[in-house]
Amino acid sequence: MDTAVETAAVEPIQVPLFAWVATAAAAFLLYLVLSENGAVLAQSWHTMHELFHDGRHFVAVPCH
Repeated sequence: MDTAVETAAVEPIQVPLFAWVATAAAAFLLYLVLSENGAVLAQSWHTMHELFHDGRHFVAVPCH
């Protein structure tokens, strides 16, 4: 009885560069919306900070 088991070689997945860039941009945007408190946007972007602050309230993320 021959019980040899053949194993298939697993080939690495090739992820395109645009997918990495899109993932990084999405992660940064998620950071801005969920936890930005002025460290990145600072005072010059006060309107954007308030927009993200209100957005956190809209999606029920506690922020204060």
